[in-house]
Formats: sequence, structure tokens, C-alpha cells
Amino acid sequence: MAAEIGIGLAALGRPGYINLGHAKDLCADYSVAAMRSHTFEVLDAAWDHGIRYFDAARSYGRAEEFLAQWLRYRAIGVNQVRVGSKWGYTYTADWAVKTPTGIAHEVKEHSAAMLEKQYAISRRWLGKHLNLYQIHSATTQSAVLENVSVIDRLSELRESGIEIGLSVSGVQQAEVIEKAITVERYGKPLFSSVQATWNLLERSAETALAHAHAAGMKVIVKESLANGRLTPRNQSTETSSILTPLNIAAEELEAGWDAVAIAAAMNQPWATTVLSGAASVDHVSSNVKARQIVWNAGLDQDLMTISQPAQDYWQQRSNLNWN
Repeated sequence: MAAEIGIGLAALGRPGYINLGHAKDLCADYSVAAMRSHTFEVLDAAWDHGIRYFDAARSYGRAEEFLAQWLRYRAIGVNQVRVGSKWGYTYTADWAVKTPTGIAHEVKEHSAAMLEKQYAISRRWLGKHLNLYQIHSATTQSAVLENVSVIDRLSELRESGIEIGLSVSGVQQAEVIEKAITVERYGKPLFSSVQATWNLLERSAETALAHAHAAGMKVIVKESLANGRLTPRNQSTETSSILTPLNIAAEELEAGWDAVAIAAAMNQPWATTVLSGAASVDHVSSNVKARQIVWNAGLDQDLMTISQPAQDYWQQRSNLNWN
């Protein structure tokens, strides 16, 4: 059975993001009121298309705030949706599309103090709607999975009834996932889910994700469109030639590149939820057409040819411009 589609709010809660064409999606109108209204429209479209999982983070600008206000405004009950958020990054862009040289858009800190601070804010915004709380971009470098005080606090939150997950990024995704599977407290696994980057260009974590699935973890796929690189917005000369199989598949299936790429993720046997990073109503309408695609092994085999070495993928991602 194919995975469900969820909505990630990384491109909706802040003026700047690295998705190709992000400024156009927001019509370059960055007032808080305009962005709140725009986010409501996208969330309304997602709801109308049957999407019931919504994913935010403390570092996504006002994403938690906008999502919480939308849930209240639409009178959506706790049992009608699943909501996930993340801790570990602080938004530091000060509502700017681009930051001055040397100033990051977000700053990572995987300390117990940061967990405590950010969980309190997330819970204040999202209340009982918050089902899943995730470590944001756990890596070997941050050593968060070895931080006893963090793990103990997360286990306390789990015992209080909230699900605990983690997201991963970078060339060492697989290593971190395999480590997370083994983390236990009180005789049972700590993490109920993992959120990882998987797409037709970056498949390096799929074996580890299969292991996570076999261990009983839900698998949430992020960046299924590679921040727009798996859409016709990608005009870069170094990647245009390798996207030919995707174009051929899209023509044969009479679907958009985005729908094909999302369907590829939805039909991985270990996938539970695939996030749409939709930044407009049109994106939502196009993305959900992935549900209509009848997937087969031949499609997966043909499209496997466009995958890149993880090092190349993440280097190209790091070069994307905030816009």
C-alpha cells in the first residue's frame, strides 16, 4: 500500500528558503499577514485533498504559529489530524529572505537546555495537536544520540504520551538511522519514527530506512522533489541531462515531474508518509496527482539511473540560494 502524503511547512513559515522559485511562490510579499494568509490557503487546499499530516519545526520561522492559528480557525480537532514538529535549530534570519554574510538562517544546538526551551514553545503553540516531536537533523557530528540528558528527557516525553522521532540529513543519514534504531529507554525503542531525505537523486539511505521500517518505525520522507531540482524549474546544465528518464516517465504517465517523483517515494515499501513541500495551492493540486500513478518495478528501475552519489547531491544542495 502506497504511503500517505503530508505537508511540510519549511517553505511557508519564513520569507526565505532554498526551494527553486520560492520567491515566486510567495509573490515576493513577505509581510506576516500576507504569509499567514498564503499559508492558510495552502493548508486549506491540503485539507481539501485529504491530507492529514502536517510537519513543522521551531526553525521554520512562524510555521508553528501559522499552523496553530489555522487549526484553531478551522476548528480542526485533535483527533482529526497528526502534527509533527522538531527541535534543535533556532531561526535566526530575522524575517529576511537573505541574511548578511556570516549570519546563518538557522543555528543548530542539540543540548538538553535547547530541547526544554523549544519543546515548551512548540507545546504552547500546538497544544494537544502535537503528536510527534522530532530531533531536527540528528548527525554524528552533533552526537545527540549519545547525549544521555537529551535521551532521558525525550524518554520522559514519550512516557507522557507524545511520540518521539528524529530527522536526518547529509551524507551520513544511513549511519545515524542505524544508530537510532538501537536507542532504547525503559526496555523499549525510543524513536517511533524517522524523517529522512530520499528522492530519485538521493537514495543512499534506503537500506537503513528499510531496517527502520522492519524495526517498527514509521518512515517520513522529506525533500522528495530535491528542493525543486526534480521539477522543470531545474535549469542547471550539470543536471538537465540526467533528468531525461524522469521527463520520459512523466510524458508516458501523463503526469508532472513532481507527481512522478512523489509517487516514486510513496511506493517505496518502507515509506509511511511522503511530505509535499508545497508552497502554493497549485503545488498541492499537482503533487497529490501522485496518488493516481500506478507504480511498477520497471518505473523504479528506469528512474534509478538518475541517482547521484550522496556526496555530490549534498554538495549541490548546499549551493542552492535562499530566495
